[in-house]
Amino acid sequence: MRTLLRITVPVEAGNIAIRDGRLQKLIASNLETLKPEAAYFYPERGQRSAIFVFDMKDSSEIAKIAEPFFLELNATVEYFPVMNPDDLTKGLQGA
Repeated sequence: MRTLLRITVPVEAGNIAIRDGRLQKLIASNLETLKPEAAYFYPERGQRSAIFVFDMKDSSEIAKIAEPFFLELNATVEYFPVMNPDDLTKGLQGA
C-alpha cells in the first residue's frame, strides 16, 4: 500500500544526532530500505521534518521503520495511506 511517512524531530535531539552523525545515518538507511517514490525534508513548526512516500508491503513494517526514529531521535512518527491520481480514479469507478 502506498504510504506517506512523516517524521518530526525535536530540535535538541536533532542537534545532538546531527553532531554525532546518527541523523544522517538514519536518513540514508531509510532511503536505501524504503526506496521511496518521493522524499522531502523541511522545517515544520520549528522542527526538522521529513516525508517519505513508499510502498508498505506489510503492516509489520510500521514498528521496524518507526522504532529507530523513536529510540534515536525522540521523533514523532506518523503513517498515512495515500493515493496517486491513478489510484483515486480506480477507487472512484465503483462509487
